[in-house]
Amino acid sequence: MILKKTEELGRFLLGKSETLDFSEPVPKIVRSDSLEIRKRILRLSQKQATEIGISKSTLNHLRKNARENKKFRVYEKVAARLR
Repeated sequence: MILKKTEELGRFLLGKSETLDFSEPVPKIVRSDSLEIRKRILRLSQKQATEIGISKSTLNHLRKNARENKKFRVYEKVAARLR
């Protein structure tokens, strides 16, 4: 980001650019452990999990993390199966 803004300043000082913008872009944060996925994990039975391709150990790990109020990672493959 700093390099990009430095190059932009250089172009402005040399007259190659008419505008100068030092504002930082707002980062887009996408969470993999949304409230919706947490609820889905906690409602899921072992039989339902097996039917959609989630193993017993994975389900137990997800349930443990979903009960806690901390963020946790749900891998894309598992998240796709939960949707």
